[in-house]
Amino acid sequence: MIPAKANRKEPIPHDTVTYALRNRIERCFAKLKCSRRLATRYDKTSASYLGFIHIAAVRLWTNQFVNRA
Repeated sequence: MIPAKANRKEPIPHDTVTYALRNRIERCFAKLKCSRRLATRYDKTSASYLGFIHIAAVRLWTNQFVNRA
């Protein structure tokens, strides 16, 4: 789902809305994986791993309010 180059002779059609949404989701996962605990998956149970994903997501969410102040 990589869009074609701008100077390509025959443009390959792609859905720009879907591509933008996919890019946004991939950036979110990249930010979540900045946490070492999520990247290496230290947790043994899926419940504790999911709990830490929630903690990391809240941390990302609160950072956007701190940076604006």
